[in-house]
Amino acid sequence: MTADQRKKMVILMINMFIAIGSFGIIIPILPAYLASINQGGTAAGLMIAIFAGSQLVFSPIAGKWADQYGRRKMIIYGLAGLTLSMFVFYGFDSIWWLYASRVIGGIGAALLIPAIFAYIADITTLDQRAKGNSLVSAAMSLGIVIGPGIGGFLADYGLKTPFLISAVVSLVAVIFSVAVLKESAAKLASGDRGAVKDDESMIRKIFRSVKMPFFIPLVITLVMSFGLMAYESVLGLYVDNQYGATPQEIALMVTTTGIVSVIVQLFIVDRVVRRFGEGTVLNIFLGVAAIGFLLSLFATSYSLFFGITLLIFLATSILRPVLNTLISKLAGDEQGFAMGMNNAYMSIGNVLGPTLAGTLYDIQITYPFMLGLVLLVLTLLTTMVWQRRYLKQNAVN
Repeated sequence: MTADQRKKMVILMINMFIAIGSFGIIIPILPAYLASINQGGTAAGLMIAIFAGSQLVFSPIAGKWADQYGRRKMIIYGLAGLTLSMFVFYGFDSIWWLYASRVIGGIGAALLIPAIFAYIADITTLDQRAKGNSLVSAAMSLGIVIGPGIGGFLADYGLKTPFLISAVVSLVAVIFSVAVLKESAAKLASGDRGAVKDDESMIRKIFRSVKMPFFIPLVITLVMSFGLMAYESVLGLYVDNQYGATPQEIALMVTTTGIVSVIVQLFIVDRVVRRFGEGTVLNIFLGVAAIGFLLSLFATSYSLFFGITLLIFLATSILRPVLNTLISKLAGDEQGFAMGMNNAYMSIGNVLGPTLAGTLYDIQITYPFMLGLVLLVLTLLTTMVWQRRYLKQNAVN
């Protein structure tokens, strides 16, 4: 990459890290805070679902706006939405205001994330795109790792202190982006050929995405998000029930998987993609993730389950940037729409995964892992068939 490309990538990585990390700050103290306002698990679950649901509904619109108005504006507006969400969360104790803050935050994330990945597509070549996506994905993973740790430390200074610090840090990110982030050179250079009517609904956009060449990668994104969120949502309950894991052991597992994700996305993704290509890497690590879900059904100790969890997170850490790259390459001039739909499909998985996993867990604690295994196997088979057909079509054309 050139010096200018590296500078822009660093800015994008900082923005993504702050956005994800500032939200992660509140995670460790959220249960105690909800208890302090006489709320419990239902409220915690609704906050996740409301955030993901708002992100899902708004993502297609945000993707179109990224094409129409430029990436820079959407990144700044997205960060501003997340900042406002955190200030609302800090300023009110009413559960309805907290729900409202999650709606605002979900809209902010919908504006921010597809715009960042569309920006990466603008400033990188096809050969550089996997590396660019993996760097930003690593910044996301680093935010997931560091945010909760900072939140736990700040909680010693008051239960609401992490909320205030999170809001202030997000505000700094907004000011930083306004000052230093330039519009990508490709801003509407191609005339936005993928523009659609302003009144096109999210449902119509999803139906339109079915006809796109990147539809199967979108489905894989949904399944991966579904499986990973389902896995994460019952992870603590499962290891506590099965192995008597302590909160410290659960925290160690979450932190370690985040560190593995960062290392993989920084140092491994680009190399394996360059050597084997997106299609092969996709097949291999869908298979690895499926094997991980299968092995989790037979783990007999915390240590063994820990190792299997690392395997699953290693696979998904590679799959996420590879899928982003594949979708970007297949999107052509519709980068904003494609990244918006990518975010929408991911949000569908984020909403459905925890909801269904919790229900299945109450029936039988291994059912969430069984469902993830079945979905991953079906997705792998579908992907292999799609790749054969895609290669045939390219050969004919």
